[in-house]
Amino acid sequence: MSEGKSILKGIRVLAVDDEEDILETIADILEEVDLDTARDRDTALKKIQAHRYDLAILDIMGVDGMGLLQETVKKGIPTVMLTAHAVNPEMLMDSIRLGAIAYLPKETLADLDTFLEKLLSAHQRGEPSWKLLFEELGEYFDERFGKDWKAKDRAFWSEFSRSYLIGKGIQQRLSHDRRLSDKGV
Repeated sequence: MSEGKSILKGIRVLAVDDEEDILETIADILEEVDLDTARDRDTALKKIQAHRYDLAILDIMGVDGMGLLQETVKKGIPTVMLTAHAVNPEMLMDSIRLGAIAYLPKETLADLDTFLEKLLSAHQRGEPSWKLLFEELGEYFDERFGKDWKAKDRAFWSEFSRSYLIGKGIQQRLSHDRRLSDKGV
């Protein structure tokens, strides 16, 4: 964790996973946040609609994480996708397209606080969180997916490399950002 005041301290976070032990682990790791949890899609959807969150952490499988991602993006909630079973290039690209700020394999769960600290800091500074994620986990993805895993979707990754964030999801999330809308952006 970084020196000084943590960007995580006191923020309101929604974590959604169908596995109780994962939610307990997240609670242990993120002890300084105001954590709300849900174990299924319907409960999560009600919480997303009823409350304001500074961050959402969504499992992809078992809770319709991609559907929930669309809802968090509509509400302007920065969202991190967390998965064990959907660690593949297609889900990674879908996460990018739909507006997530990161895609973390559950194998990295022990470092969740460190990743979130870096990602949210970058996000608040207006820096591309995906660039940071690939700097941190690029070797992991290369090992998991194979060295030339981006070649199959070369056009997507070429555009992504130029902009570090594509898709309407990020634009929609930014349109809900009060800091920007207050400035007429």
